[in-house]
Amino acid sequence: MDLTRHNTATGPRWAVDGQYLPAGITLAGLLALPAPALVDLLGQLASGEPAGGDLLAPIDPVQEVWGCGVTYLRSRDARKAESETSGDVYQQVYDAERPEVFFKQVGWRTVGRGQSVRIRADTTWNVPEPELVLVINAAGEIVGYTAGNDMSSRDIEGQNPLYLPQAKTYDGSCAVGPAIRLASAEELADLSIQLEIRRGGAVVFAGDTATSRMKRTFPDLAAWLYRELAFPYGSLLMTGTGIVPPDHFTLQRGDVIRVTIGGLGLENAVG
Repeated sequence: MDLTRHNTATGPRWAVDGQYLPAGITLAGLLALPAPALVDLLGQLASGEPAGGDLLAPIDPVQEVWGCGVTYLRSRDARKAESETSGDVYQQVYDAERPEVFFKQVGWRTVGRGQSVRIRADTTWNVPEPELVLVINAAGEIVGYTAGNDMSSRDIEGQNPLYLPQAKTYDGSCAVGPAIRLASAEELADLSIQLEIRRGGAVVFAGDTATSRMKRTFPDLAAWLYRELAFPYGSLLMTGTGIVPPDHFTLQRGDVIRVTIGGLGLENAVG
């Protein structure tokens, strides 16, 4: 079952498997339900009316996107290599029981497939980070996933880990989509993840990994996010990247980034 959000003449509208849901249905409302009830309700609400209009990011304006870092060995190594002052911090996080969890973006500032992502004007070293994004209901249950691009300014974070919010959270720094695919945590344990970056029509970087290469589990990450924090509208949680371009690579305006996770393809140009 896939949930999509569409731009219509009367405003954004949600659909399931290509059929509009009734006007007024929101993801925030759906994620207030227990996981089994969500699937049953969506089957009943499908209108039979084909969904059209441009796809929007599959998130409501009031919802939040959070992120996790250093969940793959490749990410740990990249963070240690870029850090000017605190390379051992990333090793400690990789080995610790407590994961790195940080705020990434609000729903109204999150972009979807076909919309532009950005690189900060005050940076020189920027990369996309392809990540499986968990969709979690208000009770902390994982109900599905989408594809995500956690844009990052490596030089800012590398100067000092305390600069992480500036490296991670700015206009155009977060893309998710094109759909939310309903699935249990067990079904996400070994999904393929691919990243392709094109410049002038040519592929300048490509890489792949799988969620099975993560050090941490998805239920564990969700539990830490919800440990002392309430999400009455549910949340989206980026789960870290296992694909990092080489140190000499940086994004340029006009580059096209494609993230493919478990059959979901998210494509954005750098504006």
